Order: sequence, then C-alpha cells, then structure tokens
Amino acid sequence: MIVTATSVTRRYGTGEASVDALRGITVGFPAGQFTAIMGPSGSGKSTLMHILAGLDRPSAGSVVVDGTEIAGLDDGALTQLRRDKLGFIFQSFNLLPVLTAEENILLPLSIAGRDPDRAWIDQLIDTVGLRDRLRHRPAELSGGQQQRVAVARALAARPAVVFADEPTGNLDSTTSAEVLRLLRQAADEFGQTIVMVTHDPESAAVADRLIVLRDGLLAEDSAGTAVPATAPAPAGE
Repeated sequence: MIVTATSVTRRYGTGEASVDALRGITVGFPAGQFTAIMGPSGSGKSTLMHILAGLDRPSAGSVVVDGTEIAGLDDGALTQLRRDKLGFIFQSFNLLPVLTAEENILLPLSIAGRDPDRAWIDQLIDTVGLRDRLRHRPAELSGGQQQRVAVARALAARPAVVFADEPTGNLDSTTSAEVLRLLRQAADEFGQTIVMVTHDPESAAVADRLIVLRDGLLAEDSAGTAVPATAPAPAGE
C-alpha cells in the first residue's frame, strides 16, 4: 500500500462542543489505483484527504505514506514529505499568476532544487496538450487549460500519490471529461496512484474504486469492505 490509514479519528473542539469528523477510519490505497472518495456534506471526506496528505493531523490513529509514518512528523518533515512524495490538484487550480504555464509545471521541482527530467516533462506537456501554451500565464488560459497545467504540475516530480480535491468542480462538463481522462491516463499509463474527493457520481465512475463516507465512518468500499445495511447503494444500482 502506498498510503494507509489505521483507526484514524479527527475531533474538532473539546467537551460538549466537540465534533468527530472521522471516527476510526481504516483504509489503504495500493500503488497504481485511482480511488474516488464520496459522501454527503459533513461526512468527513475532505478531512480524510487532508489527513492522508499531511495537511491536517489526526486526533488518533496512524497514517503511513510510502513507508513513512507521518502522524508524528514535525512541520518541517511534513513539508518535505509533501514536496517529495505528494502531488496536489485543487478545485481552484492554485497556479501562481506571475509564472508561465511551464514554470508552474516545473515549480515543485524548482522548490525541491531538483533538475527536471526533460523527457518526462515533455511527455507530460504533450499528454495534457499544452505545447502551444507554455509561455502563457494563468490569466491567459481557460479554466480547462489551467487545470491541465495543474495536472501536469502534480505529476512532474513523479510523486508516490496524487491527491485531487474536487478537480472538476469549477469546470464545464466537456472540460471535466478532459481532466478526468488525464487522471485516468496517469493511472493506466504512468502507474500513478490517485486519490480524488468528488461530489459528482460521473467523475467517480472514472475511478477504479469508490469509497463512500457517512458521518465520519466508512460506509462503502467497492474494493470489498463490508457495507453496513444503512449504507447507500453502490453506484450504478
């Protein structure tokens, strides 16, 4: 497993005002698998992703990313792990406006002080179809082009896992399909592990596996976890 969460809980607040966003989640993500995480608002799906990615800390439990237990790492070590092992794709693109498309793609490598593998970067640029937009800044690109830059940026450093948080949330249906095709291609052709939070069943259908959270608990796992009687019906039924 590239990423494993074991008995992870996350409590916000104290005493009677406390809220349990996650209540003992145990789940693993194998290499090369594209997993979609769904659930109603307040189910804990975004909290789980943030904890898996080291953007938030669990109140209890263990999280292992590519062989490293991250729950006890200090902020500096967490930052280095995110830089070296993780890729991120956000709903809001999160591109730097003063950089060109190519500079945004190369940014994770620049921050890490690593020389880019030009053959790999060129392959990514051609895969996402941005060869003629490399010198354009984000404001000169469409939303779909910006998200394609974000996909290439997330893959540039060959991370252990890419976390995608509602990556099609700001896109129209045609552009959403393009971005999802790129993520699917990354898993199939590049062996990339992808964990995507989405509210859209059509987006989730592109993934190999569907995880559904409800009230901070694992309600459904299409990879074979037992489904409680109160869980929603699996997608497609």
